[in-house]
Amino acid sequence: MKYMLYIIVFIVNTTLSTFAKEKQLNPLNHPANERLLRTETYIMDWLMLTDTSEVKIGEVETQIQKKDAVIYLITKVKMNQSSDKWVDSTVVSSENFKPIYHASYNKQRDMVLKFDKNVTGYYLDKQTGLKTEILEETYQPFFDSNFYPQLIRLLPLKENYSATISIFDYNPKSKIGAITATIKNTKKTNEIFNDVSIDVWKIEVMDDISDNNTWNTYYIDARTRKLLKQEIDFGGRKMIMRLIE
Repeated sequence: MKYMLYIIVFIVNTTLSTFAKEKQLNPLNHPANERLLRTETYIMDWLMLTDTSEVKIGEVETQIQKKDAVIYLITKVKMNQSSDKWVDSTVVSSENFKPIYHASYNKQRDMVLKFDKNVTGYYLDKQTGLKTEILEETYQPFFDSNFYPQLIRLLPLKENYSATISIFDYNPKSKIGAITATIKNTKKTNEIFNDVSIDVWKIEVMDDISDNNTWNTYYIDARTRKLLKQEIDFGGRKMIMRLIE
């Protein structure tokens, strides 16, 4: 009888584990609407909240280019106190957002990732001069971590919507491999933007990149699905990204 109980417990646990993995959003299992994503370029102010004052520390330009088979996502960061360039490029399949390529260049490091059966590429730490060749075996489908904030805009958002998203990130100082981002809560609210009242989806997200210690709150226009604002709360501090229009 005891042996049979162990078998039942094992089957239940295995079933629940499999069910949980199936529920994760990934390129083979997601309800995102690709038509909501369009070719566009937008710029956001990068602000640091100090007491009750907002201090601008830079700008982030995002370019989205939709082609027949692929989508290009290019992010350029310009800091006020530095002339250093910070550019991230991501290529995903237009069919299911499966990652194809990701390159990131800044003062601290260069990184290139190529997604196929395995993830290959290199990571160059410019502080130490150490170059690491990347070969990561993959066992599950995932989105590129640089793309998932765009994915959120395309989901069938509704009150209390939540989901777990399978993503891949490579950061020797944080996480390497397939991890998750979790939409904790979604609610419809109102935001004043350029002196105009707009209905928005307020979406609270955490991810394993920060060990779930950072809250990312996205404010997305409910009608156009434009990202109007992003709030980043970490260690008692707050940063804001706000669309410039």
